[in-house]
Amino acid sequence: MSKARQLHDRLVEGDSISIVCHNNPDPDCLASALALVQIAAAAGIDERRILYSGDISHQQNRAFVSLLDIELEPFDPAMVRDRPEGALLAFVDHSIPGRNNRVPEGTPVDVVVDHHPAEAIDARFVDHREDIGATATILTEYVRDLDVDLDAELATALLFAIRRETLEFLRGTTRAEYDAAGFLHEHADLDLLRQLSSSSVTGATLDAIATAIENRRTRGAVLISHAGRTTERDALPQAADYLSTLEGVETAIVFGIVDGAIHLSGRSPDPRVHLGDALDDAFGDVGTAGGHYDMAGGEIPLGIFADYTADDEHLLAMVEQVISTRLATALNLGEESNG
Repeated sequence: MSKARQLHDRLVEGDSISIVCHNNPDPDCLASALALVQIAAAAGIDERRILYSGDISHQQNRAFVSLLDIELEPFDPAMVRDRPEGALLAFVDHSIPGRNNRVPEGTPVDVVVDHHPAEAIDARFVDHREDIGATATILTEYVRDLDVDLDAELATALLFAIRRETLEFLRGTTRAEYDAAGFLHEHADLDLLRQLSSSSVTGATLDAIATAIENRRTRGAVLISHAGRTTERDALPQAADYLSTLEGVETAIVFGIVDGAIHLSGRSPDPRVHLGDALDDAFGDVGTAGGHYDMAGGEIPLGIFADYTADDEHLLAMVEQVISTRLATALNLGEESNG
């Protein structure tokens, strides 16, 4: 039996479904949630909702939600605690309670569809494919195999998500992404696709990227920088994307203090480095970190230093020293240089 049919058979047992996005959901997560909503509707589930925690701060992510008019509800642990039989809980683009989500650890999960590296996934239905470039690719396969109604907005959302997740088919792309994109292109709204691709950048995002450019330091082919204290969490991956294009840089890691935590984002086309494993080695004991070989991130609680706002310069100096030292050990780096 195909994965799509297994999912359908699991869904028909439910009366309602709560689809939980990971913290700060991106288009791959959101489009996958939209597709699962449509699949659940076709399976006869009348009560469907998409939940999220964290913030949607990246300009493209905000535009995605606005232009597609996605109905999202803030996640509350009470929504999944002691839920009645028939109330299904689904994860898309993440897989384990308490990791990159605010679902309490140990919560039973009914459906998991994900492409990120993970171990010990426990759910009644699991489709975990690390070799696939985007979770939206898997959901597109389901829509196609189950002959679910595919309107222009859903097709556009899935197509944009695949393009964004694979950096326009340049990262982690498989034959499945090209097949899915070809199928979706026939149904997509290309004007809407252009609008999603051309969202504006906020001044705060630009300031954070500029700060990361100014603070860059290199050790061999590895660049480490920080964006200071910022409200723009999604400026960190954008800064990492940009800094990874500098001549001589094979790996770029940018961190910043957002609210009460240190957030990290890294990019590495270097085939000798598995960035997700390196960040997990460096910070897995003090926070959550990991990802793909070429793209990864992490979050480390500030703990007792969260309220230390009187002297940001001193706090950032301490954080930079700890982050740099741990990264140097995990990546076996040499001496630091400016550049």
